[in-house]
Amino acid sequence: MIQRLEFVSLAKQPGVNFRQLCARFTISPRVGYKWLRRFEAGGMAALQDQSRRPASSPRQCSEAIAQAVCALHAQWGWGGRKIRRRLQDLGLAGVPAPSTCTAILHRTGAYAGRAQPPAKPLQRFRRSSPNALWQLDFKGDFATQSGRRCYPLAAIDDHSRFNLLLEPAANQTGGSVRLAIERSFDRYGLPEELLCDNGPPWGRGEPVCPYTTFTVWLLQLGVQVIHGRPYHPQTQGKQERFHRTLQRELLSRHTWRDLAHCAELFGRYRERYNCERPHDELGGDTPVRHYRPSPRPMPPSLPPIEYPSGTEVRLLRSYGFLTFGNQTWYVGRPFAGLPIGLRPSPQADGQWQVWFSHHLLGQIDLTLPLLPKHKLRSIYTNP
Repeated sequence: MIQRLEFVSLAKQPGVNFRQLCARFTISPRVGYKWLRRFEAGGMAALQDQSRRPASSPRQCSEAIAQAVCALHAQWGWGGRKIRRRLQDLGLAGVPAPSTCTAILHRTGAYAGRAQPPAKPLQRFRRSSPNALWQLDFKGDFATQSGRRCYPLAAIDDHSRFNLLLEPAANQTGGSVRLAIERSFDRYGLPEELLCDNGPPWGRGEPVCPYTTFTVWLLQLGVQVIHGRPYHPQTQGKQERFHRTLQRELLSRHTWRDLAHCAELFGRYRERYNCERPHDELGGDTPVRHYRPSPRPMPPSLPPIEYPSGTEVRLLRSYGFLTFGNQTWYVGRPFAGLPIGLRPSPQADGQWQVWFSHHLLGQIDLTLPLLPKHKLRSIYTNP
């Protein structure tokens, strides 16, 4: 502004060489005459930079579209891709490209100061069909105004990202988890496998036995239980990503009165997540479009444990002990009172495989030296 005012003041002096003055201020004569005309028309204020925005923008998004983009971002924190897909699903006309939605958010200041994490190479896996694998885990607990703590329990279908379960549990005991899982099994059927971490109530229940009462119940239903690698939460990446989304879009936006309040809002969010929220990994589709219930219904009662012919069946003692080959073997308290199957190992003589229904638990090696009567061996570990 100081240079422009100085230039205009010198240019109005009588006898000044206008072109030479423009060259000394490193501007063209056209620009010099422009500043003169502005100063004569509006004084010093006219020397300010003026907007270069075009007089008309026929291809600009309508104000209604811009407001809808900002409203969805303010409500859920979504980015351009999800917002565009959701507006299309709602049937709005003239929905812009994802980059335009992002530009609208930047222009309105919605993205101001938002730090973007550096891009990293992604390694993904996905089961080929629904119900081939469910991922199950607790979200970090939080306190409610009633004084009770809420432990959000969630289950995700690995193929479709469909949220099968979202319940505010009052604790992390196996009984509470079983009741919640039973309701999901009644509605959606049985999965082939269930992926859990190594914590309670599905992790290692004892120092030796890797099974708990809850996981034994799942094995009786024919659901294989697999565990993630210890200290590697990326094994359950889909579940961890859902927890992050749940925290950002729901948990951090409310003050929770009690567990009933949690259950009410959890149910609303679950419906929105499955039926309305576009998912990037599904090409912008909602999870419900890629999910179908399991063809294996939940039985009204636990099926009987049966073994093929040639299997030696033993009923475990109350503490999970098995006497076989003049030795005592430890199977685990969760199997107490249940029949266990023994089959000769096809790999080596003197070794027997220990089965529970269709699941291989461990191995008995009768070639090992006998132990004193007060000691026992585990079928899960080598001596």
